[in-house]
Amino acid sequence: MRMSFGLTFRTAKGRWVANLSQQCSHGSTGLFVPPSPPLDSEKVKELQRFITLSKRLLVMTGAGISTESGIPDYRSEKVGLYARTDRRPIQHGDFVRIAQIRQRYWARNFVGWPQFSSHQPNPAHWALSNWERLGKLYWLVTQNVDALHTKAGSQRLTELHGCMHRVLCLGCGEQTPRGALQERFEVLNPTWSAEAHGLAPDGDVFLTEEQVQSFQVPPCSRCGGPLKPDVVFFGDTVNPDKVDFVHRRVKEADSLLVVGSSLQVYSGYRFILTAQEKKLPIAILNIGPTRSDDLACLKLDSRCGELLPLIDPR
Repeated sequence: MRMSFGLTFRTAKGRWVANLSQQCSHGSTGLFVPPSPPLDSEKVKELQRFITLSKRLLVMTGAGISTESGIPDYRSEKVGLYARTDRRPIQHGDFVRIAQIRQRYWARNFVGWPQFSSHQPNPAHWALSNWERLGKLYWLVTQNVDALHTKAGSQRLTELHGCMHRVLCLGCGEQTPRGALQERFEVLNPTWSAEAHGLAPDGDVFLTEEQVQSFQVPPCSRCGGPLKPDVVFFGDTVNPDKVDFVHRRVKEADSLLVVGSSLQVYSGYRFILTAQEKKLPIAILNIGPTRSDDLACLKLDSRCGELLPLIDPR
């Protein structure tokens, strides 16, 4: 697989313009999807039976469902962020304590936002939304922060790690749309420009320290406090009320399907343990091994967007 990225942000007649170039021998939608074996018709039948027997199905999704929409993940072999670069995600404590870290984060996010916010649901997102509409999907829990389930129309949804499309003030707690912050960035940085190379899973890109130094970050318009995307950074914890809510949904379910997650992060893995305690049948659809393969009655290594639309939820 051949990859190259270039992202340039500059002003043109007072407007911000982003130029992106991507090259991949398998097409841009497959850029971040790891190799997978051909669909196994018998496995498809097993998943169909699993879904047919489910009356209160809980689905948990991870980054693997969104790679087919062009959003990279962290851990996929050969194509995840950890495999492609030595970059590591931002840490919550660093972001909260250090103004320069926040400046670097927001500069990178500002450049990456037009592309990240334009990503669209793929057939897997639409399939799960359809399952909900037909009454098959009882609840959907996503570890993703890309809003693609919302774009697909899912409503019985918990965004476990928050959503990049919202901004939170660390001072007063006010929530505002991310798009509104983009406009404030543009006003404060009318002559700022940057060229980036490489894409990260959570909407930012890679910039040099020299590019970041002159970038201006606005404070909260209500209290003057620092702004943070309304997501759970690494090193932070999920709100306990949200955790309790999801535990209740798991206990009310009669089966659990994992879609596109290696379950390496405990914030999602703990719900698999709850399902095991309740003796719920667990099926896993994920390219590559997961932390819970030994707990699953069915494991499938296929593309989410290729397999899920084949399943009849009725």
